[in-house]
Order: sequence, then structure tokens, then C-alpha cells
Amino acid sequence: MTLTFDAQLPLLGIAAWSGTGKTTLLEALLPRLQARGIKVAVVKHAHHAFDIDQPGKDSYRLREAGAAPMLIASRARTALMFNTPDAAEPDLAQLLAQLAPLAPDLVLVEGFKAWPLPKLELHRAALGKPLLAPDDPWVRAVASPDALDLPAGVEALDLDDHQRLGDWVAAWQRHWPQQAQPREVST
Repeated sequence: MTLTFDAQLPLLGIAAWSGTGKTTLLEALLPRLQARGIKVAVVKHAHHAFDIDQPGKDSYRLREAGAAPMLIASRARTALMFNTPDAAEPDLAQLLAQLAPLAPDLVLVEGFKAWPLPKLELHRAALGKPLLAPDDPWVRAVASPDALDLPAGVEALDLDDHQRLGDWVAAWQRHWPQQAQPREVST
């Protein structure tokens, strides 16, 4: 997996094992970032098939008939849908390229933890899962309610301090693209 960074598109992955609270944290952070005037786009990886359209609706029928892509828009919402039956996994680089023309100030990527992109790891020791940071040089900080032994160059944050996490993410966006590389790893 190779991901090249668009210097104009600040990017931060939110990486964690299932059940850690990625979506819950994003729900808390998004209003805080919006209040600061930061326009945030979110790319979420789903590990299962999903459908945002309803069988029988015109857009569903047209997509199933072969529209590729299907764009539906109203005064309140726009959705662009693609069927990707031959794709093993979504291609993050392609998804980011689709977002770029919308000019978000920051893109938060939920999931895609194996991709080479700068990340904020969320960790809960109670889940019994290993930290990603020791083996992933792209992890720049770990947010956890637990005291952790982190690799050099990885910042410790409190997962329950949403104000501080909002400050950290806002600073991340302001200092892009300096963070668009993995951290130094000592061997």
C-alpha cells in the first residue's frame, strides 16, 4: 500500500482495535473542530457490506441498473455511490482524491490502520489488544485512559480529555504537512 500525501490536504488517521471508541471520539471532536472554524471531512472504513440507499427508491434502482457512479442530491444532502464488486478493500488514495476538490481543512480517517498515514492511536488496555505504536512508525500519538509505555517520539494523550484531544487535532491541522512522514524509529 502506497499513499502519497497532498500537501494541501491535512490528513490524520484515527486507528484502534474495534470497540476502543473511534466513532465516539469523532462524535466528540467534530463539533469542537467545527466551532474553531475547521471544515473536517471523515473517511470511515467499514468491514462489512453496507447500503445507504433503500430498495425500491429511484436512486437504488438506477444504481442497480448500472449507473456508475450514482449521484443523488437534495437541498440538504448529497451522496455519491459506487458499486465496487471487484475491489478487495477500498483504496484510500482514491477516496482522498475524491475529497480533495471539496477543500476540507482536515481529513480524519477512521480505520485503514494498516495504511501508511499519520495516525492518532486510541488504546484501551481493558480490551487486551496490543498497542499499534511500537510496530507502526506512522503512529504519532496514543490516546488512552491508561498509563502506557510508549515508543520515543509518540505523544501520550488522555482518551477521556476531549478538550485536549480537540486542541491536539486542531494543532495537527495547523502544522500540516510537516507531519506527513513516519516518526524516527530507533533500532
